[in-house]
Amino acid sequence: MSESHYDVAVIGTGPGGEGAAMQAAKLGKSVAVIERMPLIGGACTHRGTIPSKSLRFAIFQLTTTLRNPTLRDAAGLHTVSFPDLRKAARSVIDKQVDMRKTFYERNSVELYSGAASFVDAHTIEVCDEIGGRRRLQANHVVIATGSRPMRPDNIDFTHERIFDSDTILDLSWTPRSIAIYGAGVIGCEYASMFRNLGVKVNLINSRDKLLEFLDDEIIDALSYHLRDCGVLIRHRERYERVEPQEDGVVLHLKSGKQIKTDILFWAAGRTGNAQGMGLEALGIGVNERGQIEVNGDFQTTQSHIYAVGDVIGPPSLASAAYVQGRYAAHHMISGTCERAMISDIPTGIYTSPEISSLGKTERELTEAGTPYEVGHAMFKSLARAQITGQAVGMLKLLFHRETLQILGIHCFGASASEIIHIGQAIMSQPGEQNTLMYFVNSTFNYPTMAEAYRVAALNGLNRLF
Repeated sequence: MSESHYDVAVIGTGPGGEGAAMQAAKLGKSVAVIERMPLIGGACTHRGTIPSKSLRFAIFQLTTTLRNPTLRDAAGLHTVSFPDLRKAARSVIDKQVDMRKTFYERNSVELYSGAASFVDAHTIEVCDEIGGRRRLQANHVVIATGSRPMRPDNIDFTHERIFDSDTILDLSWTPRSIAIYGAGVIGCEYASMFRNLGVKVNLINSRDKLLEFLDDEIIDALSYHLRDCGVLIRHRERYERVEPQEDGVVLHLKSGKQIKTDILFWAAGRTGNAQGMGLEALGIGVNERGQIEVNGDFQTTQSHIYAVGDVIGPPSLASAAYVQGRYAAHHMISGTCERAMISDIPTGIYTSPEISSLGKTERELTEAGTPYEVGHAMFKSLARAQITGQAVGMLKLLFHRETLQILGIHCFGASASEIIHIGQAIMSQPGEQNTLMYFVNSTFNYPTMAEAYRVAALNGLNRLF
């Protein structure tokens, strides 16, 4: 069996794998990338971020049109099926795949198709779908194999009315009702989308609150908005069993409740794709969630083998995976890397409206005994939000009472995932350059959503006097 040698081998072509491969290639190393799926891009491109956000935008366009009688009648629209909306994502996916192919080609990164497994600590065997085998040797390896939905053994995911995040996009009809079990990021995002389509939504949460890692005020705003839109949220509930029927699915909860809906969407957790690669024989730790254990520099117990992205667990963001991949490649080649690259990564949650967060929450600052104050800008008071009709939401700044240093930024509303980056740029500045006064003294275009920073900063200053 022939063997090829590379400086770096990357397993997986999602954001983490792409970030690692591109960084290593830019630093002059020979790189091979291995992908077991027919097309590159990973779950992010084909089952996760890209198709779900494309679907979300298509639903937003539809609902905006249907709410405007003039546009609705001119377009002849009264309803659009879920599959029709899903088609809108296809062209985006194709463009993403084609674009990413050119990245690898331009940087002379060789792509191997097949499943990867370790023969030894420096040798990887690639088995393609027709049984062909090749071996690659590499000085360093980056594992970026992503994750998949966690599927309990007692639930029949082959049933036509039971879905998870890998299969929900293949739904061939528009249901009248849906039960979403799991109120994490994926569950909340899909609850927003299906409710905007007019589907009756039951959102089942095993915890006390939605998205507990967020600032409490943002959690409250999201909960209120979902309920105001008609989503029925059930907290502190756990499933006992799932009963599929010909005309629906009955979700039996341990509390004794029985919830019957047209379909069930299982969104309770994910597991890392770490199986079948021979990691155990190398002494590389994998936890009960299928996640590879790494140190602060993303190294496994084999120091030349790194792991990044969803396969190592939280924060499970495409943006985080990409910078982790870049960090790992830079670290393995240079021996060090600037840690600012992987710190203070903003959270982007694509509910309707969006949520984005960076830095500390009020809960964390209170527990730490940090003297802080709050500045708010309510979107309903912004001219741009009034013009666009997207007045739900707010920008919230947390800052130190004495130094005025920005400690946290939390945004709920239209374009939150874009707005957050203005504050991110200031938070990353050293010393006195990171203070509330930047927003007070800067001129923002009018009318814009960015103006919220000035409004929030002035609101916060007023609380000090």
